[in-house]
Amino acid sequence: MLETEKLRKADIFSGTIISLFGLWVVGQALKMPMKDSWGGVQNVWFVSPALFPLFVGGIIILLGIALVVNALKIVGVSGLKDTLGWLKSPELMHFLKSEAMIRFHAIVVLLFSFVFLNVPRIDFFLCSVLFLCAFITMFYLDDPSLLVRMLGMYLAGTVGFIVWFLLGIPEVMEVTLPYSSDWLTLVFTLCYCLYVSHLIRYRPRLQKKYKTGLIVAIVAPFTIGSIFKYFLLVPMPTEGLIVAIMDAVRYWDF
Repeated sequence: MLETEKLRKADIFSGTIISLFGLWVVGQALKMPMKDSWGGVQNVWFVSPALFPLFVGGIIILLGIALVVNALKIVGVSGLKDTLGWLKSPELMHFLKSEAMIRFHAIVVLLFSFVFLNVPRIDFFLCSVLFLCAFITMFYLDDPSLLVRMLGMYLAGTVGFIVWFLLGIPEVMEVTLPYSSDWLTLVFTLCYCLYVSHLIRYRPRLQKKYKTGLIVAIVAPFTIGSIFKYFLLVPMPTEGLIVAIMDAVRYWDF
């Protein structure tokens, strides 16, 4: 019974987070046009692209609220007070530093940096290789102490990229160094890989797994990306340094 109460108290917290995420989805969907005119033809609201994310966001909100309500029925108001008290207690920091939460933090940092920071601004092949290198080494090597160090290295690089883009450095350097963000990504990827190699230099078993991970991280994006780019003729989200080189080779543009 005690374990069930702990789970229901956790549901109060997670249900609230889920509902807030649903609100964010709805907010983003409301930015889409509900109706517009294309070629003189007025589109009606029920064909708007915003309908699906609005529906999904609404369902997420309802599910989050249902989770909270169900939890409150079991633990009551006292359970809510205990949950709020736990959020202000030292136990929260201990929980956030646990191995499971560090893995969660790593996943969140990797995915958000890849989707929202790198893909819209950096050559797709380069940012995919960086993402896979980081993701595979952090989880395939399966060592909590190494995960913390690798996450710290990747997080430092991510902060650097944020500052790089916020200051508008790519636009300034475009005249003297085209694809400056791609070159920076290439340098950081090499630095990250060298750092990981240094961490496992005395561990032959991990070195073998590391080499396998690097092969997958490089081969997978170039194989799948090339198929989409040159056979299915699907443009990459961002085409930069690597795509320019591949186009030159593909069309022998020298």
